[in-house]
Amino acid sequence: MFSRILVANRGEVALRIIRACAELGVETVAVFSEADAGARYLELADDAVCIGPASAAESYLNIPRLIATAEITNVDAIHPGYGFLSEADEFAEICEESNIVFIGPRSTVMKKMGSKVEARRIAEERKIPVLPGSSEPVEEDDKAVELAQEIGYPVMIKASAGGGGRGMRIAHNEISLRNMLALARSEAGAAFKDESVYIEKVLQNARHIEVQILGDNSGNVIHLGERDCSIQRRYQKLIEETPSPGIDDSTRSDIAKAAVNLAKSVDYTGAGTVEFLVDRSGNYYFMEMNTRLQVEHPITEIVSGVDIVKEQLKVASGEKLRFQQKRLEFRGAAIECRINAEDPSDKFQTSPGRVSQFIPPGGNGIRLDTHVYSGYTVSPFYDSMVAKLICYGPTRRDALGVLRRALDEFHVEGIKTTINFFRELIEHRGYAGGEYDTHFVEEYLGNV
Repeated sequence: MFSRILVANRGEVALRIIRACAELGVETVAVFSEADAGARYLELADDAVCIGPASAAESYLNIPRLIATAEITNVDAIHPGYGFLSEADEFAEICEESNIVFIGPRSTVMKKMGSKVEARRIAEERKIPVLPGSSEPVEEDDKAVELAQEIGYPVMIKASAGGGGRGMRIAHNEISLRNMLALARSEAGAAFKDESVYIEKVLQNARHIEVQILGDNSGNVIHLGERDCSIQRRYQKLIEETPSPGIDDSTRSDIAKAAVNLAKSVDYTGAGTVEFLVDRSGNYYFMEMNTRLQVEHPITEIVSGVDIVKEQLKVASGEKLRFQQKRLEFRGAAIECRINAEDPSDKFQTSPGRVSQFIPPGGNGIRLDTHVYSGYTVSPFYDSMVAKLICYGPTRRDALGVLRRALDEFHVEGIKTTINFFRELIEHRGYAGGEYDTHFVEEYLGNV
């Protein structure tokens, strides 16, 4: 096991990694921007280094400063968390060249699977179903129009690099396709420094299902079940749950096998997710692979009993996976709500500012992952998430009961949050009955 690692992230995920390291007896070096001076995660780390101004480009995305900090503080490895540089193959490659372990897959694997077009090609080679679409980036608008006419509208334009809903647009006809191509390329270039896009057929009334996988350096790969991420707004996940209430055991088994198959084909190591769209008949289609820890990993930890962050650390340090697939058991149901500093009544505008009161829920079946406290100031420079509310029960109905109580207990003053929005959403019969898809928010709750 490592003796000392650098946590190249901030906030809740930095706190999550630092705690896992403390339990394993690993020292941690935290980094922070000037905007995060005084953050709670800095108090729990063994060392902390300021790496620049508030701007992420000058701090958390500044690779030379992170590498210099790692070298000066004499760490063995770097954990990127999620977001920022977690899927930057360039960062992983520089770590490798600097003899610093990058806690994640190898840079070559990240580069291969980070390209959605390449990942799609690999999935096709492994006989994993994919949606009709382009097998390479579409560079000419006329060719895009020709392909769209062939596969049929509506079509989805997707950035080949990156994720998080950026560089994604739906086109319903030729005019909108030509307009959307320019917008998608511009957004992809700004977000990922790569303007390449590709096209896929839009699957109507689909569920977004992802499978959590873990791999080690000896070729062992296991899955930890699936998560349903269909409750989204503008491709941003709002609620995730496991197991999915919308797929049967046969489909569940098939997509898990497909995920493991894909991960093995690229010698995947560490934690990752393989993402699928599933239609109402149970047909599934590979979408992409995320080569990092996911925000929603806690619900999988709760039902599987596996600490995914600790397993990342162990695998990266050279240990083999301790788990065999046939011995893993998934018990109960878990749901996660992403509590954001946003105002749902004002088109979800971000709501930075000082938190005057922060009263978290407690009791049986509740886990709250957060770095926020009374007196904390939510910065306008970073992601608006202030907490992840994770609720567990023996059944989905039980987990929903815990979630209702937790949302009623949760009080945050001084900023706007999405707590009341979730109180209303989970009471909708479509969500309560598990009968939802990726268009649930727009169709049932209006233009929010």
